[in-house]
Amino acid sequence: MAVTRAQVKPAMQVPLLDLKPQYLSMAAEIHAAIEKVCASQHFILGPAVKELEASIASYSQCRHGIGLSSGTDALLVALMALGIGPGDAVITSPFTFFATAGTIARVGARPLFCDIDPVTFNLSPAALETFLEKHCERRGSELLHRGSGAKVRALMPVHLYGQVADMVPLMASARRYGLKVIEDAAQAIGAADAEGKRAGSFGDIGCLSFFPTKNLGAFGDAGMCVTNDAELAERIAVLRVHGGKPKYYHALIGGNFRLDELQAAVLGVKLKRLDEWTAGRQRNAAFYDQAFRRAQLEDAVRTPHASLGVRHIYNQYVIRARDRDALRAHLATAGVGTEVYYPVPLHLQQCFEYLGCKAGDYPQSERAAAEALALPIYPELSEEQLQYVVDTIAGYYRT
Repeated sequence: MAVTRAQVKPAMQVPLLDLKPQYLSMAAEIHAAIEKVCASQHFILGPAVKELEASIASYSQCRHGIGLSSGTDALLVALMALGIGPGDAVITSPFTFFATAGTIARVGARPLFCDIDPVTFNLSPAALETFLEKHCERRGSELLHRGSGAKVRALMPVHLYGQVADMVPLMASARRYGLKVIEDAAQAIGAADAEGKRAGSFGDIGCLSFFPTKNLGAFGDAGMCVTNDAELAERIAVLRVHGGKPKYYHALIGGNFRLDELQAAVLGVKLKRLDEWTAGRQRNAAFYDQAFRRAQLEDAVRTPHASLGVRHIYNQYVIRARDRDALRAHLATAGVGTEVYYPVPLHLQQCFEYLGCKAGDYPQSERAAAEALALPIYPELSEEQLQYVVDTIAGYYRT
C-alpha cells in the first residue's frame, strides 16, 4: 500500500515552545520556593511579592514595581490610575495582541490607531506625528480627536516581539502634545534601546506580562506595572485591592488585581536565570540569521531586524514569508511548530467595527498580518533543530 505524505513521520520535531527542559533545570529550587509559601500560609501580597516587585523594578530601571494578576490587568490598572475613561482616547498600534486596545475600550475610552514601522513592527513615530497633525486639534489645554471629539489623553506604544519601540521620538511627540505614556512591554522585559534604557522606563507606566510563554513566565497568569512616579505607584497599589486604603475604606473604585504569592515565588526563582535565557535566544536568533543568509532566500523570507545597538530579547523570532499560510502548513507537516502573531489587525476586528475603520486604513499592519510567522526560538533549542527549520523552509521555496 502506498504511504501518503501525511503518514510519513517527520525527520525531526521542533515545537514552537517547550517549557519542560527549563522547568526540569530548576525544579528543586521552585519546589522549595513553593513549599516556603505553603509553610507560611501567607498567600496574598506577602514577602515574595514584595521581593519580586523590588527586583523587577530594578531590572527594568524603575523605582517602583506593583505586582498584578496579569499583563492585561497591568494595562487596565495603568489606564485607571491615569484617570482615563469615557470621553477619552488613547493612541496605540493596530498590530498587537488584543489586550492593548481591549483594555482601552474596557475603561470606556476610544482606541485610536497609528500604523507600524514595516521594519520593526513597532508603532511608527512618523505615523504618530502625521496623525497628531492631521487628525487632532488643540482646544485650550486639551487635545481633541477631530473624528470623534474624544479627548486624546495618552499614547500606548507596544514593544513587540522583544524589541523596544523607537521611544525617543515617540516620547518627544507625547510630551509636545501633553500625552501620558503607557508602555505595553508585555513581550519585552529587559529589552533596551541603543543607550541601554530598558522597556518600561521611558513613559509614565510600564506594563509587563508573566504569562507562561513569555521569556519570564509564571505558572499561570501574572503581571506587573513599573514606574518612577511614587504617587502613581501608590495609586496602582490601592486600585489592585478594590481601591481600599485602609482596608474596607474606599476612596477609589478598583478591582481584585493582585499578584499571587505563589506566582511571585516561582518568578523570583526564574528571574535569576533570565539573562542567561535571553542570551540563549539571542544566540539562536544569530544562528537563524546566518543560516537564512546561507540559504539565499531573500526573495521569499525577510528575517527580523534588530536596530543597531538595541538589546532585542527575542520573545519571538518573526520572519516575513511569501505564501505564509502555505509555508506554515508545510512546516507543520515537517514537525515544526509556528504561530501567527497576529492574523487580524485590531482595526479589522469585529468588536471594533464601531470605530469605523476599514481595510486599507493601516496598510503596513495589514501586510504584516498577512506575512508574519513566528519560528521556534526558545533557548534550549539545538543548532541541529534550528538548521532543520531553515532547511525545511528552503526546501519549500525551492520545490
